Amino acid sequence: MPRRAATRLVSGKGRYTDDINVAGLLHVAFVRSPYPHARIVNTEVNTAKAMTGVVAVLTADDLAPICLPWQTRLALLPGHLSPPQMPLALGETCWQGEAIVAVVATSRAIAEDAAECVEIEWAELPAVADMQVAALPGAALVNSAMATNLGLDHAVATGDPDAALRDAAVVVEHSFSFDRQTGVTLEPRTIVAEFEPRLRQLTVHHSHQVPHQMRDIFAAQLKLPLSHVRVVTPDVGGAFGMKLSAYPDEMAVAAIAVLLEQPVKFCADRLESFVSDNHAREAKVQGRMAVDANGKLMAMDISVVSGFGAYSAYPRGSVGEGLQAVHMAAASYSMAHLRGRVRGYFQNKAPSGVLRGVGQPIATTVTEQLLDLAARQLNLDPAEIRRRNYVDATTATARSAGGIVLAELSLQRCHDRLMQLMDYDALRQQQRALRDQGIYRGIGLAAFMEQTAVGPALYGAQNVRASAQEACRLTLEPDGGIRCATSITDQGQGTGTALAQIIADTLGVDIDTVEVATGDTQLTPFGGGAWASRGTALGGEAALRAARRLQESILTIAGALLQADAAVLKLEGGQIYNAAGLAQMTLADVATTACFKAHLLSLTELPPLEITESFAPRDLPYVAANGIQAAHVEIDVELGTIRVLDFWVVDDCGRVINPLLVDEQIRGGVVQGIGAALYEQCIYSADAQLENGSLVDYLVPMASEMPDIHVAHVQTPTSATTLGARGVGEAGTVGAGAAIWTAVNDALAPFGAVLSQQPFTPERVLDGLAAARGKG
Repeated sequence: MPRRAATRLVSGKGRYTDDINVAGLLHVAFVRSPYPHARIVNTEVNTAKAMTGVVAVLTADDLAPICLPWQTRLALLPGHLSPPQMPLALGETCWQGEAIVAVVATSRAIAEDAAECVEIEWAELPAVADMQVAALPGAALVNSAMATNLGLDHAVATGDPDAALRDAAVVVEHSFSFDRQTGVTLEPRTIVAEFEPRLRQLTVHHSHQVPHQMRDIFAAQLKLPLSHVRVVTPDVGGAFGMKLSAYPDEMAVAAIAVLLEQPVKFCADRLESFVSDNHAREAKVQGRMAVDANGKLMAMDISVVSGFGAYSAYPRGSVGEGLQAVHMAAASYSMAHLRGRVRGYFQNKAPSGVLRGVGQPIATTVTEQLLDLAARQLNLDPAEIRRRNYVDATTATARSAGGIVLAELSLQRCHDRLMQLMDYDALRQQQRALRDQGIYRGIGLAAFMEQTAVGPALYGAQNVRASAQEACRLTLEPDGGIRCATSITDQGQGTGTALAQIIADTLGVDIDTVEVATGDTQLTPFGGGAWASRGTALGGEAALRAARRLQESILTIAGALLQADAAVLKLEGGQIYNAAGLAQMTLADVATTACFKAHLLSLTELPPLEITESFAPRDLPYVAANGIQAAHVEIDVELGTIRVLDFWVVDDCGRVINPLLVDEQIRGGVVQGIGAALYEQCIYSADAQLENGSLVDYLVPMASEMPDIHVAHVQTPTSATTLGARGVGEAGTVGAGAAIWTAVNDALAPFGAVLSQQPFTPERVLDGLAAARGKG
């Protein structure tokens, strides 16, 4: 039986400013498994415990009385059942990097040194890295608690795809491979937990997206009343969906705080993050598309195999990527026939979870690349084949073949605007001229539909306790200031600014008088937080409704003071104006009187000066947004390198509240999509060892490699809300990868090469060219 010392995966004393012990704060370092799959035979911790500064060395057995195990279950997908999970692995480790032992010390450096002294005796077990190997009959089990590695088998069928494929003028087929990615957030996962034993109250400061969800989870797993748990998520430095889950090591930190009754901190360093953060996007897709002689899209047949990792992310599951890849196929286009199947498999890898767009980039890439292949066979321009196929989605009831709601889209208008913005015809002429000179440039298009502002049906129907409503509480302060407490959280989107703008514009006050509080379950109303592009679309709607009601109260009080009809008064610039347009008093005057001299008001009841409004879309499962993107690339066919020359986006996110915030969200998403297509991949060996778990080897796009990203808008306010805003947070990522795919393969068209594996590294470009030459 192999015996291996504790694996920290990082080392180095004194790198952390938190090495200084402040007010009894303790620090946690985790011993993580060096094996992708092994049985834990024996754990020796006495040497570590004896070290100066070490407070505790804890295993799963120590935390079991404090924290209950959890298991991801989805009501509508009973076959998707994840093994039970605990804060620290008990008896068996199922991925390289799974936390086994927690070392608690007075400094991070001491905790790390002690972790190196923990010795674990292992019995190595067969590891399954590849999804297709996991699917084989008789394949080794990823987890001994499971009967099979299959975690999802779901199919959808509309119309008669077989007949359409048989009768089509052109049928194109292509294989797609999407490598694993991870979030690489600027701020790593961080948690500080403090437990007050006398009151049995837990306070958690957390780098997370959904404080109310985590409050619910901490209370349930640690057997505490909900009212005794507070979660604070201040401004968070990036999340991208990666910080939506309950991570075992973070659950361990909260449990340790309860057990030791002292404040405890854990911050994942960059190397540790690669093996402990959720991954995403791993999929293999086989796609077929049928098109008639006029270039009209008839049918798609899509088969997806999706990788889940060792566990299904709690509580939302790991199924979203594969399900969206199937159901979102060709969502932007008119098509009567669709057949899709997705199968998901567990593997001895880090669990997969949510990452910006959740399967929509895969669906868009498959659709757009197949459209380009069909256009090539029909000798049609890629822009023209798209123009002929856009779905008519001007009504709120339109649906795609995959059942996707397509309410009030503007695909044709976005297309026309893009052609003008990029001067498409001139670019095509330039492309042809440069090919004669041996310069190979490609133009790629990707129309997309984005699901935003998801309503309660998504998780509520699955019995997952993830709130879909958002809420806003507005308070008029005695000095005339406006205090806003919102359930929306901010990880760099600037939603706090957008909400302040909505409130200020609606009330008629200066934006500087509006103070926005967010990310604290004790101070903010209950709601879902940040996910699925919902901040302004739903949180802004709640803020708008609350501001309108507060304005009504303010003008009612002003009317009583001025002995005037409130309906003719106007609040603008912090002043109350009468029907003649003359300023009569300030908002501060109204507030001071209402708070301290209400006896002067000739009102039976004082109107409320604190208003709370909640909102969740009821009639639609989500609010649809749409747009189109284009990439212009140049490939050095001798070196295999790809240079992105230019990039364009035309987006329709409904009413644009703050153009700068919206445009930068789109640009950030585009960069993330380009990174996926050209750089990012988690490389695993055949025995499931991560081979590039550092920023030296895991490539992310740098500023010098990115092109100018030109953004324009078509505005179609959604009828689902009063505000009219649709989400925009994931739009850039949903379409950018697809635009790069089509651009790269467009550049390689003269050679007959079609790349099929993301990311498009120089090696893969050269391999694709060599394979095409071999066929020729």
